[in-house]
Amino acid sequence: MNVTGPMGADRVMALRAQILERNEALKRANAGAPAAPAPGGSSGVGGGFAATLEAALKSVNESQNAARAASEAYERGETVDVAKVMLARQQASIGFEATLQVRNKLLSAYKDIMSMPV
Repeated sequence: MNVTGPMGADRVMALRAQILERNEALKRANAGAPAAPAPGGSSGVGGGFAATLEAALKSVNESQNAARAASEAYERGETVDVAKVMLARQQASIGFEATLQVRNKLLSAYKDIMSMPV
């Protein structure tokens, strides 16, 4: 497992940047200013963000399954290196915490959008 994999720090930062960019576009739209087009030429949330989020969730799930498997192997006595087991568990934990933070930001953005006057 590496830190720059599908749920690495660079991937989390890319998700964060995309969320912040969409938030700014919503603020501009709410203020009446014309919104800049989304990167990649798509003009909606569509498959780009949803596909990225789905891939990130799958990656977190895979890292948690790998950590669980490593822990079970260690408990059965198959794995001697406890450092690898602990590293796998910490990577899974960090991925899960990042997922929670993204979820919280998405819920906050949803609440903000729903409270906007029409």
